[in-house]
Amino acid sequence: MAKHGKKYLEAAKLINSETFYETLEAIQLVKQSARAKFDESVEVAVRLGVDPRKQDQAVRGVVVLPHGTGKTKRVLVFAKGEKAKEAEAAGADFVGDQDMINKIQQGWFDFDVCVATPDMMSEVGKLGRILGGKGLMPNPKAGTVTFDVTKAVQEIKAGKIEYRLDKAGQIHAPIGKVSFDAEKLAENFKALIDALNRAKPAAAKGIYLKNVAVSSTMGPSARVNAANLR
Repeated sequence: MAKHGKKYLEAAKLINSETFYETLEAIQLVKQSARAKFDESVEVAVRLGVDPRKQDQAVRGVVVLPHGTGKTKRVLVFAKGEKAKEAEAAGADFVGDQDMINKIQQGWFDFDVCVATPDMMSEVGKLGRILGGKGLMPNPKAGTVTFDVTKAVQEIKAGKIEYRLDKAGQIHAPIGKVSFDAEKLAENFKALIDALNRAKPAAAKGIYLKNVAVSSTMGPSARVNAANLR
């Protein structure tokens, strides 16, 4: 069993681990129990009633949080010619083609998200092992392989996040910072849950949203009444 410090144990007294809270109350408790000296992220963990071993029950997608995540992501775009100029105009932090591929092969990773135009994927694909291992490989399902680089970059900068089912059948995603108003965090939370409900696989049977919890980076979690989210 993990050992926790005094600050965590004091914060944990604010939250009843046996209680299922309504969304806003859970978020308010998480904000109150955040004791770190930095602006902690607020994260959501959802256990889904799907079998992660079955391809037809995979859950993966993206959602633009209405109030962003509180973190400005550094975007790298693999593109040539006019699309490269378009990416720069849209606010991409880094734009290039073979020059950027060479930098990554040499160990450069000063970016958070990769976007690529489809015509670049034959070259970007050579970085599969490098980018894939870090979860950075552009993917059509995530909207990061596209000719509409303006939309892709602007959505990422506005707070688009990707969610993906892990091997334990759970989704983990950030919905903002502790410094956000509780109401804004609740709206981001709702956007994520709505996206997950829309992404429910046809093959999924029984209860889909099994358990939902909210926590800060260093703080205890508050369980959310999942019955009202289905």
